[in-house]
Amino acid sequence: MSVDLIPGEISPFTIGVAILSGFIVFFGYISMFVKEKMFISEAFVALIVGIIAGPLVSNGFNPYSWNDTDEITKQLTRCILAIQVMAVGIDLPKHYMKKEWLTMFMFLIPVMIFMWLVSGLFIWGFIPPINYLEALVIAACVCPTDPILANSVVKGRFAEKHVPAHIRNVLSAESGANDGMGFPFLFLAIFLLDDEQHVGQAIGKWIYLTCLYQIILSCIIGIVIGWVARKILQWSESRHLIDKPSFLCFAIALALFLMSMTGFSGSDDLLACFVAGNAFSWDDWFRQETEEAHFQEVIDMMLNLAVFVYIGAIIPWSDFGNAELGLTPWRLVVIAILILLFRRLPIVLLLKPVMPAMKTYREAIFSGWFGPMGVGAVFLSTIAKEEMEHIYQGKEAPISIEVISPVVLFIVLSSTLVHGTTIPLFKLGKRIRTRTLSVTSTGS
Repeated sequence: MSVDLIPGEISPFTIGVAILSGFIVFFGYISMFVKEKMFISEAFVALIVGIIAGPLVSNGFNPYSWNDTDEITKQLTRCILAIQVMAVGIDLPKHYMKKEWLTMFMFLIPVMIFMWLVSGLFIWGFIPPINYLEALVIAACVCPTDPILANSVVKGRFAEKHVPAHIRNVLSAESGANDGMGFPFLFLAIFLLDDEQHVGQAIGKWIYLTCLYQIILSCIIGIVIGWVARKILQWSESRHLIDKPSFLCFAIALALFLMSMTGFSGSDDLLACFVAGNAFSWDDWFRQETEEAHFQEVIDMMLNLAVFVYIGAIIPWSDFGNAELGLTPWRLVVIAILILLFRRLPIVLLLKPVMPAMKTYREAIFSGWFGPMGVGAVFLSTIAKEEMEHIYQGKEAPISIEVISPVVLFIVLSSTLVHGTTIPLFKLGKRIRTRTLSVTSTGS
């Protein structure tokens, strides 16, 4: 009598799950030592794991072998960002956006405009085949501060011990809000690139479609849904209609629901999620009710680790030396260095006198340096590539479409390595001692 052997399942999904789960298990054994003693972020470690597991080294996990990798990247980063910006909005103190409106205005308008124009200048100067407008499309992707990479300065015992609360709050609020604010800069450059429209038509379309429909409508949707959800949840909890597990996962479910609803309407889902989180926790009730439970932090950590392993695997190493695209390793290194040093720090120092949350120039230097680029940049790069392909459909596609992903991913790689390992010797008053700071995700 013969016995049929059960064949083992070896598929890309199985391999991907094995790599991710194995990393989380083994990293968990030494996570506190890595984050609290070595000051290395888990995002940095996850990125290295993704590089090793990806096509560059072992090729055990290759997203480019899947169908429609760009769409998978877009939806994965979109979901994780929606959850993160909702969490940022909820974690802010009571009435925070009202109290610090001037500082937030400065971060979201003048600072972002400067970052956009200066980053575009560096990219245009060192990548000859593209013009300045095309460089501004790429620059818009790296404008936002990444909320996932921001967590070590705003969360965790190390941050609470060494970084003043007002600095943690303003950096947290900015990282949540400006992910959604990257869309106006991106679409202004894209509309101006469309040859079928005059400059006046492009700007008019940008005002009513992006500024009014995407931005203003997203804020209104976020405020209404956040306020209504809070009132109904308070009513349900006061009458003991909701159990503890449902209460704890409410914010995550609300973020995904709102992301889907605003996605259907074509509005800015990330900005809507941040505004909704702020409105949802406007009176601080939900944050106080859930601060002892770490369910959301656990989910955040797993999602953050997963997305940075994925980003490590999709880094297009072969394109970094692609002369046809005008790319060479030294050009990309120079662009990354210039963007890390001059994209944000000069303008924050210049505007410090009109930013009430910045008490000293030491705090302004710290806040100016702290501008990591990560998942938000990857998400916007997929949107940029998709929109560029749409406006050039049926025409000869410019080389800039193929340049977007390599440049953005190299800058994300550089930012994660630099901000994910050290911030040299910052000392903010009496509460920050001279020691190395980690500037990335710390989980709970």
